[in-house]
Amino acid sequence: MKKWMKVAIPVVAVVVLVAWYAFRPERLVVNHRVDEAMPTATGASNVQSLESGQFYGIVHPTEGTATIYQMGDGSRVLRLTRFSTSNGPDVHVYMVAADDAKDAATVEKAGFVDLGVIKGNIGDQNYTLASDLDLAKYRAVSIWCKRFSVNFGAAACDRRRHRHSSESKLVGSRIASAICVVKKLVTAFWKACSVLSVE
Repeated sequence: MKKWMKVAIPVVAVVVLVAWYAFRPERLVVNHRVDEAMPTATGASNVQSLESGQFYGIVHPTEGTATIYQMGDGSRVLRLTRFSTSNGPDVHVYMVAADDAKDAATVEKAGFVDLGVIKGNIGDQNYTLASDLDLAKYRAVSIWCKRFSVNFGAAACDRRRHRHSSESKLVGSRIASAICVVKKLVTAFWKACSVLSVE
């Protein structure tokens, strides 16, 4: 074997190994699924949904809902539901100090709080929020690849939109209940009419 080949082979092997570690290409086709239940705490019946937003893709297709809950004990949790994004190396969940995290520049310029490595690229998962995190400032969630400074996807959490959505659901529920009551009254009326007509 020629001398240059003896040197080249180990060098190529090292380059390939480093490239594999940096890019982790197998993660593009291997999904990591999680299915965390809603966390429980003292006073679980008093869990309150504070705000929520829908994920959208930026660099990679990203879907699902980000919702911030206040637990019965006063702690707060970011919960991702029906969540899906691409797998990748060193992907984290950020709370971003902006109304939205539509690009990498916004995330880097606005500032963020790192909630940790993503637990899975598919499935429901929970992230504890610090008690002093200002939700009036940190309004967006970013799925961020730290290794390459890439924003996979984001969700803009909106308290007002969430409140209106909750109010709409409540109104819809009350209307449905009212319709049900009316149907029962009409049925009872026709039954009474039938009895009277027979007599």
